[in-house]
Amino acid sequence: MTTEWQLQEAKNRLSQLIRGVVHGDPQVITVRGKPTAVLLSVEEYQRLAKPRTKLTDFFKESPLCGEELNLERNRNDFGREVEM
Repeated sequence: MTTEWQLQEAKNRLSQLIRGVVHGDPQVITVRGKPTAVLLSVEEYQRLAKPRTKLTDFFKESPLCGEELNLERNRNDFGREVEM
């Protein structure tokens, strides 16, 4: 459950805000009523900041890598009919 805090309230109740983060609840800090920052647990931050795998590396690491695939299409296959 995400909780919103006004900046001044977040400053005054930092330990309570951190407790919420530790329990897995992101904490949103607002300035003049506008969401400005989000506090996350270290684990959640690391998950989000983890470098993404390039698509080519994904396919190279796939269990299907090296398998022969039949990509030929039947000449009589014209797809499906669609009503317009």
